[in-house]
Amino acid sequence: MPVVAAGRYAGGLRVAVLHYKERGRHDLADPLAALLAGAAAGLIAPGTGTVLVPVPSSRAAARRRGGDHVHRLARRAGRRLGVPVVPVLRLVRAVRDSAGLGAGERQANLSGAMAARPAVPGAAAVIVDDIVTSGATLAESVRALRSSGWLVAGAATLAATPRR
Repeated sequence: MPVVAAGRYAGGLRVAVLHYKERGRHDLADPLAALLAGAAAGLIAPGTGTVLVPVPSSRAAARRRGGDHVHRLARRAGRRLGVPVVPVLRLVRAVRDSAGLGAGERQANLSGAMAARPAVPGAAAVIVDDIVTSGATLAESVRALRSSGWLVAGAATLAATPRR
């Protein structure tokens, strides 16, 4: 599955993402959504019924961050692209914050943690998230979507951490 990141999780992009996500800088939503739209654009085939599917935040994280930060970015990116956003993924059990977890721990933490509403006939999903590190969140999103009949065209993120 193709995964497209707007940039590396470093420097100014890292600072902007952290300030938006963890420090309440919602004024950064528009420029970050523009980057996300740029990453997603190549995954959207015109006339195919492509939709953006944001990775869900836990209720606790959304409360702490003043709302679901990925869903907010997806809506703004979707408007730029003329593509609907369908928040069909949900967490079905508690998960730990992935910060500080290794790749295996992230995978175990998220395994079986998501479910998706049934597929929209003729739609292809582009998963959107803020940062891809190990790929565990995207893998679980793909598993949940495909198990509900979704075609997954790829994933777009703001940033990607370098593989070690």
